[in-house]
Amino acid sequence: MEDEKMKIGEVINWNAVDFDLEAADKAEALEKVCEMLYRDGSITSAEEFIRDVYLRESEGHTGIGGGIAIPHGKSEVVARTCISIARLKKPIAWETVDGEPVRVIILFAVGVRDKNSYFVKLMSQVARMLARPGVCEQLTMCTSQQKLSEILGG
Repeated sequence: MEDEKMKIGEVINWNAVDFDLEAADKAEALEKVCEMLYRDGSITSAEEFIRDVYLRESEGHTGIGGGIAIPHGKSEVVARTCISIARLKKPIAWETVDGEPVRVIILFAVGVRDKNSYFVKLMSQVARMLARPGVCEQLTMCTSQQKLSEILGG
């Protein structure tokens, strides 16, 4: 896949998407999302990947507002760079720029070999998509793979 033709839908790990994730807090939510990636084989250790995600979390807020968080980890344990998406059953507290709880987690699992240009382009593309009017709200209400694919543009 050429970088300039990359579609967000092509890097979503559809085996690690949950539209009704139950989690009491941020830690439980991240644990469950990482477990999906582990079961799928996209990461080789959920524990190590969670540590890498928290390392990035310590550098600054990943709650971008509008009910969306975009945590990410660059790690040796990522076997396949991909995105996992979870819509939470109930909003949870998260460090966000608007002080509001999070309803959708878009987790980037990035292999160390992809951490530079590929990762930057992918994050930039997602940020542009999330900046479009109504997209964050649509994501917080999305309940199907088909709808998610439509929102993300393929």
